[in-house]
Amino acid sequence: MVEHLQQYGVISSEKVARVMETIDRALFVPDRTPAYADCPQEIGYNATISAPHMHATCLQLLEEKLQPGMHALDVGSGTGYLTACFAMMVGPQGRAIGVEHIPELVASSINNIEKSAAAPLLKKGSLSMHVGDGREGWPECAPYDAIHVGAAAPEMPQALLDQLKPGGRMVIPVGNIFQDLKVVDKNPDGSISIRSESSVRYVPLTSRDAQLQS
Repeated sequence: MVEHLQQYGVISSEKVARVMETIDRALFVPDRTPAYADCPQEIGYNATISAPHMHATCLQLLEEKLQPGMHALDVGSGTGYLTACFAMMVGPQGRAIGVEHIPELVASSINNIEKSAAAPLLKKGSLSMHVGDGREGWPECAPYDAIHVGAAAPEMPQALLDQLKPGGRMVIPVGNIFQDLKVVDKNPDGSISIRSESSVRYVPLTSRDAQLQS
């Protein structure tokens, strides 16, 4: 899978390639699912795990903010795959926080991580998974150097902007029917710079009740 993404120019970073090889995606998708196919997979509860090329893209966009010792937040953490990748990059001195509003997904994500190379970081506490409304972030461990949002927000969530550290970066899909992957940089003076990386299609960032009814 990683070699394929490198051949097609999706992965150019050795660090991203290494972490995606270390965290086995097969541990984070439902049984009998083609784990390494480059497409999103249904994980239940009207949620999906993103395609490998999207995970690679987001890891590369955030790589400079996932250095050892930094803090990272994964909103809509789903099966825990990307949060585990973040944890491996920031290391035992950093913090990687996953927030997901479906309790069953949080429980299964912890089980997935316990089988993976990130298990020692979960045990140590530098990696943790939480049930919560990701639109509100996770203030207890803020501010964050890196924030990733795995569902499309109709507009930029202010709580997440507030929890982004000056010098930090957030990657978030924004839009309803038509969505853009936005790269949000908070400048040292606290001002915000936003650019569009690409057109994308994500499930909506919404309440738990609305998601389960969709």
